Amino acid sequence: MADSAKAPADPHQWLEEVQGERALGWVRERNAVTTRQLQARADYAPIRAEMLELLNAKDRIPNVMRLGPWLYNLWTDDKQPRGLWRRTTLAEYRKAEPQWETVLDIDALGKAEGENWVFGGAQCLAPDYRRCLLMLSRGGADAVVVREFDTVAKRFVAPADGGFFVPEAKTDLAWLNENTLFIGSDFGPGSQTDSGYPRQIKRWQRGEKLAEAKIVFEGEAKDVSVSAQVDHTPGHERIQFSRALDFYNQVSFLLRDNKLQKLDVPTDVSAAFWGPRLLLSPRKPWTVGGRTFAAGSLLLADSAAYLRSERKLQALFTPTATRSLAGYTVTRQHLILNISDKVASRLEEWSFAGKEPKHREIKAPFPGTLSTVSLYDSELPKDELGDRYLVSYTDFLTPGNLSLARAGSDERETLKTRAPRFKTEGMRAEQLEAVSKDGTKVPYFVVWPANAKPDGKNPTLLYGYGGFEVSLQPSYSGGVGRAWSERGGVYVLANIRGGGEFGPSWHQAATKANKQRSYDDFAAVAEDLIKRKITSPRHLGIMGGSNGGLLVGATFVQRPELFNAVVCQVPLLDMRRYHQLLAGASWMAEYGNPDDAAEWEFIAKYSPYQNVKAGVKYPKVFFATSTRDDRVHPGHARKMAALMLAQGHDLLYYENIEGGHGGAADNEQSATLLALEYSYLWQQLGR
Repeated sequence: MADSAKAPADPHQWLEEVQGERALGWVRERNAVTTRQLQARADYAPIRAEMLELLNAKDRIPNVMRLGPWLYNLWTDDKQPRGLWRRTTLAEYRKAEPQWETVLDIDALGKAEGENWVFGGAQCLAPDYRRCLLMLSRGGADAVVVREFDTVAKRFVAPADGGFFVPEAKTDLAWLNENTLFIGSDFGPGSQTDSGYPRQIKRWQRGEKLAEAKIVFEGEAKDVSVSAQVDHTPGHERIQFSRALDFYNQVSFLLRDNKLQKLDVPTDVSAAFWGPRLLLSPRKPWTVGGRTFAAGSLLLADSAAYLRSERKLQALFTPTATRSLAGYTVTRQHLILNISDKVASRLEEWSFAGKEPKHREIKAPFPGTLSTVSLYDSELPKDELGDRYLVSYTDFLTPGNLSLARAGSDERETLKTRAPRFKTEGMRAEQLEAVSKDGTKVPYFVVWPANAKPDGKNPTLLYGYGGFEVSLQPSYSGGVGRAWSERGGVYVLANIRGGGEFGPSWHQAATKANKQRSYDDFAAVAEDLIKRKITSPRHLGIMGGSNGGLLVGATFVQRPELFNAVVCQVPLLDMRRYHQLLAGASWMAEYGNPDDAAEWEFIAKYSPYQNVKAGVKYPKVFFATSTRDDRVHPGHARKMAALMLAQGHDLLYYENIEGGHGGAADNEQSATLLALEYSYLWQQLGR
């Protein structure tokens, strides 16, 4: 097949009409079949009740974002399903029962306006953070309505009063000053990329009609998107525009003396300014200044010197075969490195407080997953929290905790500790390795329930993702613990190629022409579980969402004999048309271009929609998606289900009418979806 335009007509393409009456009728019919079957099971109601209890628990750790003197949080529970946007001070947050001040009630707003609003975040203008641009999504979609909000008066600033307002679109925004924004949005024909993201940036003055605002930066239609960044750090103010050429390459420009100056770095090198410094990280080996730096390194340069074409770089981190950079956090004078060491976290620190940079290891819990969030506000001339950051730790059997750390020391103050959500007595977690088809060793974690033994009869759930350099690390899940582990299920997390567990090379080993390696790795883990008698095909199920939905879709089509259950969530499945649906064109750097004959040749070999066949015994699949998912088109799951039904296969299908790419818009919807999925898994895999 030379290109997708010459493909045979797809008899199920009408299901791509997201809100089409016929398509939604099909969805409701399939939903009814699924809910009737699974909600009748004895375990559905108790699992749903337990999931809702967990999601609405009052003692959850409130995640916070610092805005000036305040810590902001979005809180959802049984009384506030869409959430309270609220704030408190650090002094209050230290208390067991902080006093929170409500800034905006999202449920009340939706009720008053007759909208199903989901809070999509806020961008607020420093240093006083009074003016905010609030993103409100209908039903959890990526597209948002943007409205200006006054956090002191606690009200929206009406357009009639000069307030900024942007209709529903995928929008990129940055404050230049109180009366000026840089904005990329849907301005009409030609203003968006093929992926549906902004292609143009306008400079928009308060009181000016958006249609009349001047375009100041443009990308190309084939780009993923364009964006604007404004750095207000005193003494280091910068305006930067960027073109995302694809998911892994971008070109950036600095606005200097009203002219655009291209930032001279390779397109696959990420660059971030930090006051007078420039942090650089290459995705491939980079020779610069007479030295070659490894892919996944973190490099430091003096920003002014670099912009003068001096190329004196210092390596702050160099990866090894088992150590990669998971991320970093900056404070006023310190850089905190988060390092993945055999898929467990370690923290290291660089201090720039003295004449020469100093490096040290930070004592922190191990092995498990650590994450850091800086409290430093670079836009404040003096910041009393300039050397403070938050640290959280979790592993499979340890509830999360949150501490306040001080850069330059191992000092940490425990702020919040999550209460246990399930019984861990007798449970254990271990890390094992499988050998993939090409001989590559693939690590995976096994979380054993109490009293389980390798008898080949354990109900086992294997989870994977394997794409976009996303790492899967140990984490504590009350939902998995209560719905699966406590009931006797083994949980497995696979660290297959395509992910980022071992840096860019681990990811790049399974992209485009080599994407099949992700599926080979996943199947190898399944085979290893069977070989070790941890489970057997009768009791083995797989789960994955988005790219992970493609993973489980491709794997069950290729190796149906290995599994008895498949939970395929918000998936990509029709890889012939994925680039023509919603944001699909933005992922061609990961999968390839189906319109290119050479690339379609390797995509066609694994695309689930093109390879599923009648007369083959497949496990009974559960497809789950969302009508309001405007990232991965629900047509993928719809068409795959319709095709398999037409071929005579038994399956279950559930589509939440709201929910976005996350699959659910509130805790009630999440609890329903989780209960359906776990009831299905127990139906298929139980002893």
